[in-house]
Amino acid sequence: MGSSMARAIAAAGFDLVLWNRSAAPAEALAAELDGAPRVAATPREMAGAADVCITMLADGRAVDAVYGGPDGLVAGARPGLVVIDCSTVPPAALRAHAAAIRAAGAGVLDAPVSGSVTLATSGTLTLMVGGEPADLERARPVLDALATTIFHLGPLGTGAAMKLAVNTVIFGLNQAVAEALVLAEAAGIERAAAYDVLAASAVGAPFVGYKRSAFVDPDGTPVAFALELAAKDLGLIGELADAVHIPIPQARVDLEVIDAAIAEGAGRDFSAVADHLRRAGASRAARPAEEGATDR
Repeated sequence: MGSSMARAIAAAGFDLVLWNRSAAPAEALAAELDGAPRVAATPREMAGAADVCITMLADGRAVDAVYGGPDGLVAGARPGLVVIDCSTVPPAALRAHAAAIRAAGAGVLDAPVSGSVTLATSGTLTLMVGGEPADLERARPVLDALATTIFHLGPLGTGAAMKLAVNTVIFGLNQAVAEALVLAEAAGIERAAAYDVLAASAVGAPFVGYKRSAFVDPDGTPVAFALELAAKDLGLIGELADAVHIPIPQARVDLEVIDAAIAEGAGRDFSAVADHLRRAGASRAARPAEEGATDR
């Protein structure tokens, strides 16, 4: 996702400074893009060279590692810089670094994204932003290169909270699509045809459209979002729900199924929930008749 976002920003005409925790992907992307963008040696160097610094990281530990320390992004913050984290992390993750960023005279926003890698490359994501309005306006020209829709939701952390709320729906939809598809297949309907009906029906959200190949041809489709990352996000959703005292029974079930799919080795993309259900169905069908007679 980070590489695709960088491509969209470059396509909009902005000069880039790239950094990645492992250097090779950043160097490969720099070689691919026109103008051969500079690759920074550290987050501190990257922040010192940029007017807008965008991070897309795997989890809260990665945010702390990249932002903190003598070579971290916070150490390179300075007046005029706006730091934006687009990761799916707890609302507290960026807040922990906000005071130090602001003390350096820089602005700070959390702006997680909704959309696929394809939408990132085309600059048509949706952004959920938390932070000061003035910081958003300073960064808006760059963010406009990434998104067709930008929601400013409130103070720092509200963007991260909204992303977890959105993902609650996505994981529920992923589970529902998997169940419906496997049910249709078991009833004798060809997989691709069943999926096309789902996509054309009342449940045909954008997610259903761009996940078609992952569900219909899981072995031939690159991983877009790993099962392990889905489990991580569902864990964060559960933590937020506990903190605000809201029951989320559907999300709890979604995590149970994804954990079971991981344990089974069903596949890497989180659409592999469907393969997990197929295996469970095959196992149930293979039970002795006398056992199955009591399973109603």
